[in-house]
Amino acid sequence: MALKHSYTLLAPFYDLLVSRPLNQARQKSLKRIGNVTGKKILINGIGTGLDLHYLPTDAIYTGTDITPAMLKLARERAIRYNFNIDLICADSHQLPFDDTSYDLIIMHLILAVVPRPEQALIEASRVLKPGGSIYIFDKFLKPAEFAPVRKLLNLISRHIATRTDVIFEDLLCQTPSLQLIHNEPTLANGWFRLIELRKLS
Repeated sequence: MALKHSYTLLAPFYDLLVSRPLNQARQKSLKRIGNVTGKKILINGIGTGLDLHYLPTDAIYTGTDITPAMLKLARERAIRYNFNIDLICADSHQLPFDDTSYDLIIMHLILAVVPRPEQALIEASRVLKPGGSIYIFDKFLKPAEFAPVRKLLNLISRHIATRTDVIFEDLLCQTPSLQLIHNEPTLANGWFRLIELRKLS
């Protein structure tokens, strides 16, 4: 629960820390979604709701986060934008939804935060409908990448705010129901990536 407490403290400053440097990539990720009229969409790890500004309003949205302080800010943002969304305090390792509940899942800056990213991706796959898509924006090491500074930093940062040692390909190997559709390097010389997955029928 250390991260939950950390993000409670970070919540008032979170937007200042991540909004301006990351919003362009966030917007690019969400532009790939296309027509979502009437579809059920889960924003898994919604944080303060920074994705809402870039999403169409004609879908049925649910947002989850483990930190009530972050959800409070997301709720305030949703009201400000007149954005209709059901916000739920939930752990991405164990989502409180039935199998195949959602047409589409957004996972921005969550897989490199949670202690067990492989379990978070397995859970996302479980609640996604066959043929549905997952859109990921996050930072990942490349397979066999040396990156000694990032791996050393991870010893501390993983307990405070985020992991810096996650290898996406290792996660994907543990979710055979998901197919890689798009994998684009973006910020920080490709450390951050825009990824699209599709659940096999």
